[in-house]
Amino acid sequence: MANAQTMLRQAYLEMPPVTRVYTTACVITTLAVQLEIVSPFQLYFNPLLILRQYQVWRLVTTFLFFGTFGFNFLFNMIFTYRYCRMLEEGSFRGKSADFAMMFVFGAFSMITFAFFVNLLFLGQAFTIMLVYVWARRNPYIRMNFFGLLTFNAPYLPWVLLGFSLLLGNSVSVDLLGMAVGHCYYFLEDIFPNQPGGWKILKTPQFLRLICDPAPEDPSYNPLPEDRPGGFEWGQNQENENVDGEVAGDDD
Repeated sequence: MANAQTMLRQAYLEMPPVTRVYTTACVITTLAVQLEIVSPFQLYFNPLLILRQYQVWRLVTTFLFFGTFGFNFLFNMIFTYRYCRMLEEGSFRGKSADFAMMFVFGAFSMITFAFFVNLLFLGQAFTIMLVYVWARRNPYIRMNFFGLLTFNAPYLPWVLLGFSLLLGNSVSVDLLGMAVGHCYYFLEDIFPNQPGGWKILKTPQFLRLICDPAPEDPSYNPLPEDRPGGFEWGQNQENENVDGEVAGDDD
């Protein structure tokens, strides 16, 4: 039992930071609803309550609730964790701040759209956005969907859209996630590489201070005991022998 707990803790701490924070927030939010600590009515996106009663937490919680524990929750969380982690450990490796900036861009875009359309929870759209960006950046990877379909990665968002149709879910959320994902992909990967293009999305410095590891100071000179191998015992002994030989020659 102790070994299992240690392994789970180690696996959790090995998750990249943005993925760890987001998936943890999703699980805690769902658990709070399951235990009736909070109600979904306190979490859903409601522009009137946000603007008139200043319930600004809804701008965040709308992305954290995927429904109560069940097949839909597990399906969405598996996809969210999988593609969030693959993005952060792949094209965003060592650039967690840029990955967090993608979160900010996606959330802002979806919330702006949700002010004009009746969408209550945006977590599924956010997952589709992650899947879309990963799929476009890995166009040659072959995918297998439940052993039924084999296709290249860029078709994955469309397969998920068809799966939502089969389950009887509204496809407006999926389409929103794909649209926002395409906007990010265009602004980040396409437009800057065009003649006369430039990088539009720039990560603020405060995000880099929070998310990225501090760079090592190239002028830092560690103390002898902090260097690899500790004190240079062998070198000191050699110097003493040389000093002794020199003293003998002098005699």
